[in-house]
Amino acid sequence: MKRYLTLLAICLFPALALCEPAKEAEKPAVPGATTKTPKVRLKTSQGDIVLELNASKAPVTVENFLGYVKKKHYDGTVFHRVIDGFMIQGGGFAVADGGLIEKATGKGIANEGQNGLRNERGTIAMARTNDPNSATAQFFINVKDNDALNHPNNGGYAVFGKVVAGMEVVDKIKAVPAGTAKLTMIHPATGAKIAMPAENVPTNHVVIESATLVE
Repeated sequence: MKRYLTLLAICLFPALALCEPAKEAEKPAVPGATTKTPKVRLKTSQGDIVLELNASKAPVTVENFLGYVKKKHYDGTVFHRVIDGFMIQGGGFAVADGGLIEKATGKGIANEGQNGLRNERGTIAMARTNDPNSATAQFFINVKDNDALNHPNNGGYAVFGKVVAGMEVVDKIKAVPAGTAKLTMIHPATGAKIAMPAENVPTNHVVIESATLVE
């Protein structure tokens, strides 16, 4: 429990706060498995956001993200952490019994924070714990240039794409009212569900209704 409280404290500190519970890192995906610039449409309760992914610079991260898209992991999840002037974070929690509960994920992936892509306004990057190789499904969209998240700071937060349509929707989401709420998280070792308080949680759910590849 002490370890979990420590992780939560890190998650709620804006400069380092793009976090998920730590999991054992997976082996990197095979480079070249995804070679183009696929696009993914996030249909949200506030409107559509289209992301263009950079598989040339972030092959492991893009393949991982597309895997969750294809498994429909993101459908029904929410933007559970919104900070105007910083970022909007989602992909990890779904609405259940009136609250938000963490969805199960695979293991963490190798961090690609040194790929030369920077955390600039409109880019999408992976959320993780203080362990650079702990990212699984959660992501964030930068709403401003966030130089503190770039390499070499703690390995950098891996940027793997950008918003190419719907930035006005991102700006709408960043401005929604937010406050303190309880998130039900899954303990990485035991699988036990733990309800913990979190800040910057939208007071009305901003739902990702679906995430689909754009043909």
